[in-house]
Amino acid sequence: MNFDRKIDWQGRSRSTWESMESAFGVSPADGIPMWIADMDFEPAPFLLDKVRDLADKGHFGYFTGVDSYRRAVAWWLSTRHGWEIDPDWVVVTAGLGNGIAMTLHALTEPGDEVIMFSPVYHEFRMKVKRAGRVPREFPLVRSETNYELDFDSYERMLSGRERVVLFSSPHNPGGRIWTEAELAGLAAFCERHDLILISDEIHHDIIFPGQRHTITPLAAPKLSNRLITMTSASKVFNLAGMRTGNVIIEDADMRARLSGFMDSINLQPNLCGIKVCEAAFSPEGAEWVDQLCPYIAGNARFFEDAVARIPGVTATHMQATYLAWLDFSGTGMEMEEVRQRVYGTAKLCPTPGIDLGPGGETCLRFNLGAPRSVIEEAASRLADAFSDLQ
Repeated sequence: MNFDRKIDWQGRSRSTWESMESAFGVSPADGIPMWIADMDFEPAPFLLDKVRDLADKGHFGYFTGVDSYRRAVAWWLSTRHGWEIDPDWVVVTAGLGNGIAMTLHALTEPGDEVIMFSPVYHEFRMKVKRAGRVPREFPLVRSETNYELDFDSYERMLSGRERVVLFSSPHNPGGRIWTEAELAGLAAFCERHDLILISDEIHHDIIFPGQRHTITPLAAPKLSNRLITMTSASKVFNLAGMRTGNVIIEDADMRARLSGFMDSINLQPNLCGIKVCEAAFSPEGAEWVDQLCPYIAGNARFFEDAVARIPGVTATHMQATYLAWLDFSGTGMEMEEVRQRVYGTAKLCPTPGIDLGPGGETCLRFNLGAPRSVIEEAASRLADAFSDLQ
């Protein structure tokens, strides 16, 4: 796999590139998109082979194979994460965004409150609102290098109307891996207050060398009656367009309620998503991930070192994901000026931190899932845009 190979993505209906100018006023002709959480690497060859195989067979009608896909998910979780599951626990949804929405509709009522720890993936808030539920944004505490949970503070913030905790693990945007003790503390918090815990682990395969991610059910084995774990091949294999996610529920009642709701709206898996994602959850996929993670870690370390040379700009120390989180508050600038320098001068297009909730007002999120030369160019442009501070 050649992660250094640059690809011209323009004209291929790729949102990251095609929507950049309308979103930020930066042309893809000279801008670098660093916002949507897609990677700019060529697809893994064995996944392209699977797509070609589907085309060669010429069959795009009703299909079998969902049970085989569930077994592949179970194999992956066992071999990569040490979590043994029954394949029947896997409810297949049209991506994890859909999985979150379906779960909220199936297991909560309109007006129920959903806790999230901010700053966090911006779509959490939007999905909760679109479902007619109420987002409650509990602030993370900024440490010297990343973020921490503060359960003492959260106890005082409870209204009594909360029903769900929607949790990002590893943390997007901080790139933080939560410790087993922190996950156990979160589980105890949910037990005390009768809360369902939805652990969105969409990035849990992008773990840097020397780091260890603990999947939430392993840190909270007694929480199975109120725990939902969500995984997908979409981030680590760049398959978001396949619209296939895994909502894994051990508790039979919760699983039946979700499956029943999906049946009521006739939502079913799609052929290409099932077949291609099953190919990803394989020994070939494991080998590909083992090559990807050190490369992403190298991008992260390079970018963090470059940012450290810009006075007043700090980056969280990434342990996972390919999303860097930069705080510009130390520059003393208003964010309007920061954005002008980043988007206007440097022509970089990260995600505005304010979209990720309280704590993100002075931050921007940069996607590092690209060839090293692109990250080097982005870092150089960023340094030039703030060269008067150096």
